[in-house]
Amino acid sequence: MAHIHDLTALEQAAAVRTGELSPVQITEHYLERIERLDPGLGAFVTVTADRALAQAREQEARLAAGDAEDLPPLLGVPIPIKDLNFVKDVPVYFGSATYEGFVAPADDSVVERLRDAGTVMLGKTSTPEFGMPCYTETYLHEPTRTPWDTTRSAGGSSGGAGAAVAAGLAPAAQGSDGAGSIRIPASVCGLYGIKPSRGRISAAPIMPDLAGLSTNGPLARNVADAAALLDVMAHNNPGDLYHAPAPGLGSFSAYVGRDPGRLRIARFATPAVPGAEVHPDVLAAYESASALLESLGHEVEEIAPPFGPDVVPEFVKMWFSFSCMHPVAEGLEPKLRPLTAWLRERGHAISAPEFLQAQSTLQLATRFALLVTDAYDAVLSPTVTQPPVPVGWFEDVESPEETFERMMRFAPFAAIYNVSGQPAVNLPLHWTADNLPIGVMLAGRYGDEGTLISLSSQVEASVGGFWGDRRPPVW
Repeated sequence: MAHIHDLTALEQAAAVRTGELSPVQITEHYLERIERLDPGLGAFVTVTADRALAQAREQEARLAAGDAEDLPPLLGVPIPIKDLNFVKDVPVYFGSATYEGFVAPADDSVVERLRDAGTVMLGKTSTPEFGMPCYTETYLHEPTRTPWDTTRSAGGSSGGAGAAVAAGLAPAAQGSDGAGSIRIPASVCGLYGIKPSRGRISAAPIMPDLAGLSTNGPLARNVADAAALLDVMAHNNPGDLYHAPAPGLGSFSAYVGRDPGRLRIARFATPAVPGAEVHPDVLAAYESASALLESLGHEVEEIAPPFGPDVVPEFVKMWFSFSCMHPVAEGLEPKLRPLTAWLRERGHAISAPEFLQAQSTLQLATRFALLVTDAYDAVLSPTVTQPPVPVGWFEDVESPEETFERMMRFAPFAAIYNVSGQPAVNLPLHWTADNLPIGVMLAGRYGDEGTLISLSSQVEASVGGFWGDRRPPVW
């Protein structure tokens, strides 16, 4: 039998049902790998070993007492939770030293859904302060690194989730995405990640969904695991401001392996952010993906970017404002990282009318952008503009303002789909000559994750195994 961490999440679930593996065996395997390999990766900020083993034993008892057909779909499969999400009675730092000592008073509803599906929580994965940067470096622990080259960043803000899955410290993970925070780590860690449609996954009961920029979503090694996690995570609660339509086939997993037919796919590689330059390796990945899609029978057509540079200042105003959403106790501001303090200073200076005008401008831009993108079944672009960058690269400048400029130029493509609410995925299709992963992004029509999943599944099958069965050195 293969090592446990070689198995996909769905393969582990199947092995639990047949009795080939037990939830405790699987959990102990991953806890041992975390203890041995996470130093030097920084994927976890909190490991809940006792809680995970207790959950695994509960799942074993559930397995022994129940009919296999009535068991939840991911019984015994370990899925860590990002440290921006609440897990009752577990510390939550939001990536910030200002929240040391704070324990979550309740579960996020997406955490409840994952628990109801039978998953085991190994711990909380690392995230940058309040989830604002696109790299995961905090005052709480070591920087989070891509397992493909531990001198380089795992991205953010779901950097810990990406590093954990890529290193085989978890079969899949829950993440969240407000400006690319699932797709960026997926790109630099060589994973498949889904940012779902706005309103697909509730942020209840505590986190607001004000502008609909951020959503929870899955990171996984393959399409089938990500679709299965999305099936589990998708839900709404009373009070949600946004609701996405249900999948036409009844589940997202139903689209895995389904022939997507001949699709019209638009493509563009011009960033909206002024001064952003696309690295030659990223352009090579983009061109290779275009050729692959054409070889599968799809029509690929060049379009002008659906969002222009005029929307960037309005998005920045909203990003400044959202950096102020987490309250910081009086006297603890010196514990904030320089970038966070700089973002919050600017956020507090933005008036309510300015915020509303920015949101209004972005909605108007979205209306025009969708007139273009809705004419196609999918839209291809780079995910980020560069291969994985060295740890510390974003802050190797003289000021937080320059760090923020580097962030915008590194990830100008992903955030536009947080503005529009469209679903988008990262495909781990390309590796550089130095064996560094570079993803490409596909976005779809609002509410149509199904087409993206069927197309992703077709692409995955065409390259063989799990995207060519590549594994990082730590595997």
